[in-house]
Amino acid sequence: MTESDGLITIGVLARASGLTASALRFYDDCGLLAPARVDPLTGYRYYTEAQRERAALIRRLRAIEVPLDSISDILSGDTGRAERLLDEHVDELRRRARTAADIAEQIKQTLGSMGDGVTLSAALLAEAFEQVRAAAADDREIPVLAGILVEASANSLTLTATDRYRLSTRTMVSRDRHGDDWSVVVDAGDLTPIIGWLRHLDEIVAAPTDQGLSLVGDGAERRCRVIDEPFPDYRAVLSGLAPVRTRVVTARTPLLTLLEKSSATMRFEVDHTGLTVSDSNHRHHLPAAVTGSAIDLSFNITTLLPAIHAALGPDLMLDIAAPDRPIVLRSATDGDLTTLAMPTWQSTDRNPQP
Repeated sequence: MTESDGLITIGVLARASGLTASALRFYDDCGLLAPARVDPLTGYRYYTEAQRERAALIRRLRAIEVPLDSISDILSGDTGRAERLLDEHVDELRRRARTAADIAEQIKQTLGSMGDGVTLSAALLAEAFEQVRAAAADDREIPVLAGILVEASANSLTLTATDRYRLSTRTMVSRDRHGDDWSVVVDAGDLTPIIGWLRHLDEIVAAPTDQGLSLVGDGAERRCRVIDEPFPDYRAVLSGLAPVRTRVVTARTPLLTLLEKSSATMRFEVDHTGLTVSDSNHRHHLPAAVTGSAIDLSFNITTLLPAIHAALGPDLMLDIAAPDRPIVLRSATDGDLTTLAMPTWQSTDRNPQP
């Protein structure tokens, strides 16, 4: 199928709307932006030209943190209700409009001197560094696993880290881009003061240099050391994931509270009634929307807790393939951060050995 058939690919829609492909897939899963057609053989998604505007509106609403249920109301509800919901954010929209011209001029000046530069929100980059580095290795047994892969391509910047038991990756849409694609592995141990600095800036320009990754904002520069080793092929890991058997959507805060009080290993029991979490001393049932079959699995708390700490939004989505395969954690309100966490295998009656 090609664009001449009247449909456009997910990549074309991503570039046209300013959303990443991962975000578009997430909005499909949530029922907010279903593709016009899904290839039954490849699973590839195709969209109509009319869906460009809806995708662009979703991106703008998410940029000002409108919840998914409100976005659905705005795009499909009555006009009066949509206007009332939008009025709640008008001050923020006006502020963005007033500063847009100044930001554009700053970007032009910065990109002219930075070469292969990527411009994006400094606060967003700080948040992404904080989230992804939770999956970086604490030791230096394999030095590159103590780093974060930073990749600039097309209209986005992607951060990825893995310690072999967890994998986190987040993609951010850039405000502007200049130069060729590039990638570096930055030392995660250098990031604490840089994250604090980024949080006080409006925007940042990131670019590779001979001395490491350069971050320039508000007339100042910080550099991150790089680890000169090849990063693992994380895309092969993601593409090789087994089909989802069970999907769980639950509130993030109650689950996080239980995990923070738990022992070394936590057991998850999933069925149509929700999610039951237990350790050697306690057992708690949490409300959850469950799709698929019942399943039990266990986690080492040091693997799971950082992944849920770093998750986005108030709700959490868990895609489970098997009790001995990595689970995929995503926010139920934002599809840009994806984390894999490896369970600890424990055989049960509901999980027979294959």
